[in-house]
Amino acid sequence: MSSVAVIDYGMGNLHSIAKALQHAHSETSVIVTDNPETILGADRVVFPGVGAIRDCMNALADRNLIRTIESVAASKPLLGICLGMQALLNESEENGGTACLGLIPGRVLRFADDITDAAGQPLKIPHMGWNRVKPEVSHLLWRGIPPGSWFYFVHSYFARPDDSRNVAATTDYPEPFASSLVRENIFAVQFHPEKSQEAGLRLLANFLNWDPGR
Repeated sequence: MSSVAVIDYGMGNLHSIAKALQHAHSETSVIVTDNPETILGADRVVFPGVGAIRDCMNALADRNLIRTIESVAASKPLLGICLGMQALLNESEENGGTACLGLIPGRVLRFADDITDAAGQPLKIPHMGWNRVKPEVSHLLWRGIPPGSWFYFVHSYFARPDDSRNVAATTDYPEPFASSLVRENIFAVQFHPEKSQEAGLRLLANFLNWDPGR
């Protein structure tokens, strides 16, 4: 039986993610843990998160998980979700500037406070609710998910990778931003697949079948 470890560093709705992973592939063993050896021993790893990036990085450091995530990214499939995606870049504007993991070159920026839609109506920050996701690359994790499918978002910051080839999908709010990133063994999403019904479960099932070496 294959296994997937969900990294528990005290930030994220881990029960919902674990339940969604189990529902997506009932034959996979889902382990919620902060133990580096257990994480490194799993076949795949999910890096979730909600909240502030500085708290995230401090929590990872306190649990000796930074090097663990670096090792995972170099050796097996890693799925970053929401704050877990933002933490993969070099730095974030949040909290006056916060250094992140640097596994995908780029920065995390805040949406402008004065953004408006096409009709000139103010858009709320955080970006919260359902929005369309448009794949920019052909990737196994998009298999069976029609382009423009709806996913659930909650965030005030967005990723801007240095290399556009790392953008796996975009979403408009109101301008396109990177709602998914990809680099080697890493796939990351700004939205919450565990809250995104059928499309989200399909993405999780695809991740649990993803072998980057193929």
